Amino acid sequence: MVVLSELSKGSSSSSTFGYSSSAHGHSSSTDGHRYDVFLSFRGVDTRHSFTDHLHKALIHANINTFLDDEEIETGEDLKPELESAIKASRASVIVLSKNYASSTWCLDELVLILEQRMTSNHIVIPIFYHVEPTHVRKQQSSFGDAMAKHKQTMEAETNANKRIQWAQKMDRWNKALTEVANLKGIDVYERLETEFIEEIVKDIHRRLRVPLRSGQPLLIGMDYSIKFITSWLEDGSSLTTDILTISGMGGIGKTSLAKHFYGLYCLEFPTSSYIEDITRKCDGKFNGLLDLQEQLCGDILKTSSVKVHDVSIYTTKIENAVAHKKVFLVLDDIASVDQLDALLGSKGFHPGSKVIITTKDRWLTQSCALFKTNIKPKHVEHFLEGLHETESQQLFCFHAFMCNHPKAGYEEVSYKLVKYCQGHPLALKVLGTYLHNRDVAYWEGCIKGLKKETDSRINNVLKMSFDSLLSKNDKDLFKYIACYFVGIDRDVTETILEACDINTRSGIPNLIDRCLLSIGQNNELKMHQLVQEMGRYEVHQESPDKPWKRSQIWCNEESFRVLKQKKGKGNIVGLALDMRMLEKEKLRASNIESFDICYHKPLRPQEKKKLLLGSLKILDFSFCEQLRSLGDFDQLPALERKLEKLPRSISNLKKECSKSIQWRVLRKGYYIAWAGLIYSITKGCFTNLEYSAQYASYQEHKKEWFRALSRRKPDTIIGDECEGREESSRSSVIL
Repeated sequence: MVVLSELSKGSSSSSTFGYSSSAHGHSSSTDGHRYDVFLSFRGVDTRHSFTDHLHKALIHANINTFLDDEEIETGEDLKPELESAIKASRASVIVLSKNYASSTWCLDELVLILEQRMTSNHIVIPIFYHVEPTHVRKQQSSFGDAMAKHKQTMEAETNANKRIQWAQKMDRWNKALTEVANLKGIDVYERLETEFIEEIVKDIHRRLRVPLRSGQPLLIGMDYSIKFITSWLEDGSSLTTDILTISGMGGIGKTSLAKHFYGLYCLEFPTSSYIEDITRKCDGKFNGLLDLQEQLCGDILKTSSVKVHDVSIYTTKIENAVAHKKVFLVLDDIASVDQLDALLGSKGFHPGSKVIITTKDRWLTQSCALFKTNIKPKHVEHFLEGLHETESQQLFCFHAFMCNHPKAGYEEVSYKLVKYCQGHPLALKVLGTYLHNRDVAYWEGCIKGLKKETDSRINNVLKMSFDSLLSKNDKDLFKYIACYFVGIDRDVTETILEACDINTRSGIPNLIDRCLLSIGQNNELKMHQLVQEMGRYEVHQESPDKPWKRSQIWCNEESFRVLKQKKGKGNIVGLALDMRMLEKEKLRASNIESFDICYHKPLRPQEKKKLLLGSLKILDFSFCEQLRSLGDFDQLPALERKLEKLPRSISNLKKECSKSIQWRVLRKGYYIAWAGLIYSITKGCFTNLEYSAQYASYQEHKKEWFRALSRRKPDTIIGDECEGREESSRSSVIL
């Protein structure tokens, strides 16, 4: 939803007029205007004083301002360059000084400016610089003297045609002076020029909505967010402090949005402060939080105070400062309650203050001390999601091609990369910039590389949310979901993982709060593809070259090799395998005719407590159409429920089999196999796997399986670790 740099249809750069003039500030592209402000003034009066100071203040406020650097002799026609500059400006500031009317050039500028006001909504701001508006309106005093001299020049003209032209000009000038004096202007009379200039800049800033800082991004695909936050900022009805939390995953555009609105509105408040990249600055140095508090105090108090080395002292200073004046505060990338308490305090803000907080953790804001006071702030949350496909393509193409659409021959590879990014603005920008001016073959190589590893610049941003998880349980839960459970029903996932000693009741809400996970309309777990790849990358880094030493294996090829090479021991607690890979080994299980459990030798008394599948919880033979007999269920004491959905070939055995099953509750972690896997483990290694049906058959019955399992019905195999193995070598299989 965010374009991280300025977007134009053709080129990213804009040319300037080729004449001697000063045009500074951001590139004003609104409605095709080249400038924000055109300055009209009489050089001999104010060029080296008031107008110079005003011009510098406008530039400092990032207001793109045209100021002509040349003096024109009286009587010369208005230069074409100045006519173009006026028409290319959104507003004009007219400095009406003592000798303004003595310049025919200034008067011609005034006429054209007022014409633009009538025809193109051009904003006109008159400044009465030590002159009376009445004198301008009625052409009295110095303005009357100037017009009298122009009349003498006209009367002295011997050429009849030129005399007529002078008369027409005189008439336009008189009307223009009267009209501009009737407009609402600003009078400098008996005021400090510094305060006067500050007021002018704020007025222009407010009326033009010019971002304060240069390099401000234009926002694309964020129309709703812009409308929502604009309405929130301009709502002055609250009698308390208004706090807006902008949340979302890393790189989604929170900072860009907050920076954009700070630039637009900071001058409308008596004091304002923008504290950027808080988490990185706090993590990067021991006294990072103290430095941020010092910056905030300086911005609000506008004085340099004695540096202190105690967070609580600075917090008290901040509390006292914000209680007595209305402030606009932006805190970017908050990661902990401690940071909020140190920067906001607990005593409350002056009524009408506005605070924007950006964070990856949606829970944080309302947990800070400010919300534990008697008068709580008014809080609103705005959650950012990714770009739509059209907007994603526009952003990507801007960085890759400097235009809105892919170049010829790049359509297919562009589509693949945009689809890969799934609307993530940072990913679109990083990849688009990286591939700029590269040939198609290079792009295709990049696509292949991304299938193996996400770009580190994207991954590092996303990883910040994972690193902020406080408990090992939540980090393990995130890895489990990233590897196996994306798209799976939440209730099913909780049923499975709770039996693996993973706390999902608090863990899943924690992941949702940190924007690592969401819940779909059908109760399925949803995770952005780039976030999922980041989670899998974290697992991969546990042992990049030896998959069997990782905690999770989700890649089918790696799982197959690990099982085939009998390397199932070690750190593995989760494994995924597409059973269709076993078809080449002729291990299809749809032809199973008999199921039994036996041991190579009789069990000794002490071994009877360590049954091979002693924790097997749910057993499913529903797809084994050739099954004719079942037996020895005494070796499966942990089966929770009776067998259901047996194939028709053995349905007559259902009642008899049910009698032989003992029901127990599974206490430990367990193996999981979907769609009827039968396996045996000998000496801690996988020695044989048999599959009861095509994976497609599982897909066909998946919804029915979900419903059954949520009622704790047995439509899959779920079993504990091999009881004969060491506790440290526990493994689980997820198919």
